[in-house]
Amino acid sequence: MDLFSQKISQPENMLPQQGIVKYYGLLLSFPEAEHYFEQLLTSIDWQHDSAVIYGKKITTKRKVAWYGERPFQYTYSNVTKEALPWTEELLKLKSIIEKETGEHFNSCLLNLYHDGTEAMAWHSDGEKDLKKHGAIASLSLGAERKFYFRHIESKQKIALMLEHGSLLVMSGTTQTYWQHCLPAMRRVDTPRINLTFRSICPSF
Repeated sequence: MDLFSQKISQPENMLPQQGIVKYYGLLLSFPEAEHYFEQLLTSIDWQHDSAVIYGKKITTKRKVAWYGERPFQYTYSNVTKEALPWTEELLKLKSIIEKETGEHFNSCLLNLYHDGTEAMAWHSDGEKDLKKHGAIASLSLGAERKFYFRHIESKQKIALMLEHGSLLVMSGTTQTYWQHCLPAMRRVDTPRINLTFRSICPSF
């Protein structure tokens, strides 16, 4: 971690057009980030993720978990998950992020990448279950990983390094015009936890 890294008090939009992405830098101090990382590793009900591609069910090495204030259903990659009740740690982190951003979130999708060989392909979080143009707050814990945005039409790319304890927020029309990915970094041999706080539109 860069010893000069810090929280950015007034983050600016990183995207040149058609979307809003703000990087807040370090939201948590190093001891706080370490504490939550260790707690989440052991307290979250981690499960291998799955996807249905061309009619075939694929199981990933990456693990996921889905939590919320109600048993929301969330469908992505042709698989539906039902939210588990909030844990104490997730509620604390949600409160910290909501205070910092002024946004409100009712659910959280967590990803556990065991090392740099586990990645996420290009995609947009535009599922019908999500609030349209709603904010998605992404908190990174553990190994630092590179993260990319790519404009759907122009293919322009923007890259940044997501630090241990840092916050990234996507909002507006970002999911309509931009994709994002987490590429493999084979030299990374330690785990990373990513929490994406979201707003689900209840269907019940």
